[in-house]
Amino acid sequence: MDSTAELLNGVEMPRLGLGVWRAEDGQEAENAVLAALKAGYRSIDTASIYKNEHSVGRAIRASGTPREQIFVTTKVWNSEQGYDSTLNAFRSSLDRLGLDYVDLYLVHWPVAGKYIETYRALEELYEQGLVRAIGVSNFHIHHLEDLMGACRIKPMVNQVELHPLLSQKKLFAFCRKEGIQLESWSPLMKGELRLPLIVELAAKYGKTPAQIVLRWHLQLGLVAIPKSVRETRIIENSQLYDFELEPEDIVRIDALNENHRFGADPDHINF
Repeated sequence: MDSTAELLNGVEMPRLGLGVWRAEDGQEAENAVLAALKAGYRSIDTASIYKNEHSVGRAIRASGTPREQIFVTTKVWNSEQGYDSTLNAFRSSLDRLGLDYVDLYLVHWPVAGKYIETYRALEELYEQGLVRAIGVSNFHIHHLEDLMGACRIKPMVNQVELHPLLSQKKLFAFCRKEGIQLESWSPLMKGELRLPLIVELAAKYGKTPAQIVLRWHLQLGLVAIPKSVRETRIIENSQLYDFELEPEDIVRIDALNENHRFGADPDHINF
């Protein structure tokens, strides 16, 4: 659980975290974060649009885990984008979280005509020491190339939908070449885990299908943030470090790719 990825600026980011998308603000989200921290997770991923930053902050303070040991990610939403509005959105997120800084701040989606100036605000926040690392989410290669042609600080993370049915190999290779850490949201395919190969491998290794898929992420060098609000599932998702997938099984899982998205295509967003 203490396995980390080193970002471009030397900051260590846990390879496994808890996502809280659709975790209801209040007891549900707070209990999920508390369960994760108790189970050894040290990375929590939220966003302003999730409407649960208050709960994430309360759980962090209630957990007894030192703040410096927890890697907190949040994101600026599409309607908040733009230079000044992003600075304001960040201050609002920080207030809701009740924190002095966040570890990673991301541009949530590449809003055409806005993401470059939005990212410029992230650079300002980084230089002020209010965030330890900055990056983007849901950026294709052409978005990254466009951004890197204009930014002063290269994005350190790109958080995208990635799983066996959408393995994003070209994006993965591009990010690896550029030193950008690729992070997977919806790593468990929104629970669509009954693929014959995954079920077969779960039996082979004596693990659950979810554990097989998450182990695949880790062995590829990805960061993964599975979402759950159930303590048993949160614990189960963390039990990945007592086995390794054989190289041929990694290749077989890779071959499941269908370029199938459960979420939106970043080139076609209307929200």
